[in-house]
Amino acid sequence: MRRRVSFLSQSADEEQEINITPMLDVVFIMLIFFIVTASFVKESGIEVSRPSAVTAVVQEKGNILVAVTETGEIWINRRQVDPRAVRANIERLHAENPQGSVVIQADRNSTTEMLVQVMDAARQANVTDVSIATQE
Repeated sequence: MRRRVSFLSQSADEEQEINITPMLDVVFIMLIFFIVTASFVKESGIEVSRPSAVTAVVQEKGNILVAVTETGEIWINRRQVDPRAVRANIERLHAENPQGSVVIQADRNSTTEMLVQVMDAARQANVTDVSIATQE
């Protein structure tokens, strides 16, 4: 009878171990899911002082951000771009995401000439959805 009791207590100890392998599998699958579905915030590369507008509308899918500083510098994807190369950069970014739109973040003290040059470059790159960013 004693042997039987010791045998039962041994098997009960073995059953108390927790197998964490399925839990780790679920955690890794969730991590992969969140990485794949996360929308990454894109930045133009420089902070500009945008003008305010009463009729501003929030645009959800502005994927190509172009910043124009008050000194006339143009920034795309965190690097300064020559005004003659704006069209080529917008074409390349638009080819990566054809549904994307161009959002121009022009400084309130920038010249209208630079703003119009960037808008023309976007239109020449066959991007019809061009917006100008403002303060809310």
